[in-house]
Amino acid sequence: MNKEWDLSPLYRGIDSPEYRADFAALENLAAQFNAFAAHLPEEDRGAVLHEALALQEQLEQKIGPLFEYAGLRSSVNTSDEAAINAMAKLQKLLSDSSAASAALEAYVGRTENLEELIAADPLLGDYAYLLQTMQDDAKYTLDEKVEEALAKMNLSGGSAWENLQSYLTSTVTADYRGKQIPLSAVRNLAYDPDPAVRKDAYDAEVACYAKVRDGVCFALNSLKQQVTTECEMRKGGSPLEMTLRKSRMQKSTLDAMIRAIEEYLPVFWKYLRAKAKMLGYEGGLKWWDLFAPMGKNTASYTVEDAKTYLIDHFRPFAPDMADMMERAFDEAWIDFYPHAGKVGGAFCSNLASIKQSRVLTNFDGAFGDIVTLAHELGHAYHGMMIENHRPLNLNYSMPVAETASTFNETVVMNAALAEATDPQVKLGLLESQLQDTTQIMCDIMSRYWFETAVFEKAKEGFAFPDELCRMMTDAQKRAYGDGLDPESLNPYMWVCKSHYYSAGLSFYNFPYAFGGLFAAGLYAQYRKEGEAFLPKYRALLKATTVSSVEDVAKMADIDLGDVNFWRSSLEIFKDRVDLFLELAAKA
Repeated sequence: MNKEWDLSPLYRGIDSPEYRADFAALENLAAQFNAFAAHLPEEDRGAVLHEALALQEQLEQKIGPLFEYAGLRSSVNTSDEAAINAMAKLQKLLSDSSAASAALEAYVGRTENLEELIAADPLLGDYAYLLQTMQDDAKYTLDEKVEEALAKMNLSGGSAWENLQSYLTSTVTADYRGKQIPLSAVRNLAYDPDPAVRKDAYDAEVACYAKVRDGVCFALNSLKQQVTTECEMRKGGSPLEMTLRKSRMQKSTLDAMIRAIEEYLPVFWKYLRAKAKMLGYEGGLKWWDLFAPMGKNTASYTVEDAKTYLIDHFRPFAPDMADMMERAFDEAWIDFYPHAGKVGGAFCSNLASIKQSRVLTNFDGAFGDIVTLAHELGHAYHGMMIENHRPLNLNYSMPVAETASTFNETVVMNAALAEATDPQVKLGLLESQLQDTTQIMCDIMSRYWFETAVFEKAKEGFAFPDELCRMMTDAQKRAYGDGLDPESLNPYMWVCKSHYYSAGLSFYNFPYAFGGLFAAGLYAQYRKEGEAFLPKYRALLKATTVSSVEDVAKMADIDLGDVNFWRSSLEIFKDRVDLFLELAAKA
């Protein structure tokens, strides 16, 4: 089976005739769009909007594959000069069209009879939600020349700082037991069954961050200051308020979810203290033991094992998902193993142009890696549900982005728990699930509070590395309470998490908690309804690109502003913790 993904269905190289031809076609389309948007007539607005959308569709169909190919190449080799240069050219081309995009948005914003025009034209009807959100966003759009200047400055600003963080963390090596290994590899050792390996890996990881902390610190400060300045210029409120608007999510939804999570954080602290006791010490858990395997869940899995496991467990739930997973393994959609120059973590990129996806993981053979694959292939399934939308209706917002992925995690873990007969195996599986749940509750809250603090600091000055480390540990103490040993935290988690490093995407943390709790609520419905749930689930995923977060939830009869919904999902996890405590007491 392949170890690396195959990008040839997109292009065979940046120097290939197909890539060069598509880039030239994109340049021509961008010039057409810029010229068109420079003179938008006030009369016959329906025809104008029709032509504008048709042009934007053509642009999207060209720029999507070009960006995807260059971005995927650079993610597995952050020193790939050809890919990095290609990305820079594409970003410049986009920035050159920013004034035209701003002009079109302003035009939509001042179109008083938009609903009437939408009803009269099938193309506009297909883009009703897009046009309505453009009209809402128009009030925060600046003058066309200012928008153009911001986009151009971002090339050497936010985008460059983002690339710096990615480059530094993917190329730095850790000194682990006398050997230099990639940061992603040393972080994987946190799952090793040997406590001495975990502790040595933690020490090596923390020391590794010290090598790059200054450069990453400047990246983080500069990005947050840029976002803060832009929010002030747009008079759009705080970075969080801007994020919620982009997410098509109400503040009342976020408030209800966070209120419920804060109420239930002590539940997860109980789990962490129980795990610490099982590992032989009193008080809170050590940071380096967060991912220590428990019970008999210490088996090692091959990629072939992962394929069989996932297909067998998803076919009873959704045969079309199992078929897609089989394609993903057989047709080289997945890049599996860590190596120098490859970014850490995992992600899925939906490639609507070829109706496929590509998944990056850092597979190390633990059961958690199978869960990670299930998560990322959930994103791929989400992509399959929306792939037949029109080209401009392919982007779902941050909160719902984690729904299908986290739902898949729930399917895998619940199936594994149901099959386990040995109490020690059940304990290991349950503990693995609680590891992940604690991450999307406690750790995600620490990230949310940390990022909030960084934005507050950005209003007044620069946060040097030591201050960022203090802000990070303060957030961890608040989120993990007495569940973790306060003397053994990880002050450098701000260095390695790429989610903080985007000028256009702030607070990419709470969506993971949203996805986990929303998926738990959906899974509870699936358990009640059985096969009848699947058509509703598919329709819900399909609607995520053309509906607000709240309207998507209503399709499953869920009111996201009701704190009791979030509590009901958290009760499911509380039951898991109670079962873990019961099994731990008998171990």
